[in-house]
Amino acid sequence: MNILYDILVDQFGKTQNLFWAFYVLNLIFSIIAYKLGFARELSLIKSIIVYILLTVGVFLITIFSIMELPMTESLIIISIVLAIYRFRLHKERKQRD
Repeated sequence: MNILYDILVDQFGKTQNLFWAFYVLNLIFSIIAYKLGFARELSLIKSIIVYILLTVGVFLITIFSIMELPMTESLIIISIVLAIYRFRLHKERKQRD
């Protein structure tokens, strides 16, 4: 049922490496989703705080991924949808100008 989980278990086995593989994937796709959908122009200190809290929050998402919930797959889909939305928004704004 959880395709990405099965692929990573085949690759890494049920070891600590599986947790870190999910953690890195979740962190990457969380940052992409944040940048595409929610990021605002913030000062350097505020941006650092946001990214530190994001790395801490991804820990919980990774635990859910290890429990075979489709968290990583959901982040991938969110990133794709937001990328399509931003592309279309950029294209529409370019046509208006």
